[in-house]
Amino acid sequence: MTVVTGFLGAGKTTLVRRFLITPEGRNTAVVINEFGAVGIDDALVRGTSDEVALLGNGCLCCTTRSDLQLTLRRLVMERARGDVPAFQRVIIETSGLADPGPILQTFSTDKALGGEFLIEVVATVIDAATGLQTLGWSAEARKQIILADRLILSKTDLVEETRVERLSEQLRVLNPRADIEIAIDGAIDPRCLIEPREVVDHGFVAEADHSDGIASFVLNVDRPISWNVFARAMETLIALRGSDLLRVKGFLDVEGCQGPVLVQVVQHLAHPPVELAAWPERDRTSRLVFITRHIAESQVRDLFNAVRAMSPPTQ
Repeated sequence: MTVVTGFLGAGKTTLVRRFLITPEGRNTAVVINEFGAVGIDDALVRGTSDEVALLGNGCLCCTTRSDLQLTLRRLVMERARGDVPAFQRVIIETSGLADPGPILQTFSTDKALGGEFLIEVVATVIDAATGLQTLGWSAEARKQIILADRLILSKTDLVEETRVERLSEQLRVLNPRADIEIAIDGAIDPRCLIEPREVVDHGFVAEADHSDGIASFVLNVDRPISWNVFARAMETLIALRGSDLLRVKGFLDVEGCQGPVLVQVVQHLAHPPVELAAWPERDRTSRLVFITRHIAESQVRDLFNAVRAMSPPTQ
């Protein structure tokens, strides 16, 4: 599953529409997550009065202005009955004013959905013409940047190169972990929307004027870890500071598991862990990206070390 977010007018719909006509976009369900009585781009959805619209390339589109969980459950049931095409992936396009955090939480609160869907990419689209100004006054736009796996610049052909460079510098301050891609009229390598990026340690988010107290760091562990130690440490952290855990995501080398265990946490909620078939490369180092508000890396490391020290030795 992919979440496409970005501020009003950034070009989310254009990006999704171009993706759907590619071979990689076949058999995709698109959920337009709108919460107001606002029409959706007719180029993407044919007749916004319909809850579900069939698109070309084996795709379908669902418009929801209420509960995302209900919409996804209905799509799964309709797919099982054969009432809608057998989609293989889902793209959620958020409202331009949306904080993506609650959408990420959806898949942790609902175990059935968490077992059916896995968020692989959060892609944020940024308007190169207005992005700098928007980041200066909009907390929602900044959070869309900080929570992203990939940042996609749109409308770069409409502005001077120096403006694109200044915007890119600000994006790297807010989110040094994410790759920055450029889309021309919505065209981009479709793999950017469907392939998870490798967790790489790019360091700590700078305490910039507009960081809103939000920072990011990566914990690396070069030996197998006990699942009980990890689970207890995360349970403690969630209980004490859950509201400030904006997102935790990464791979763990868990004792007794052959492949990496993918874990995701959004605030107070933990997504069910998933053991993947194999590591993407020889490096089996556990890598966890933390995006937090007013939580220091040293505090998290100290907590994990304390839990490990208090745990009984592995038999």
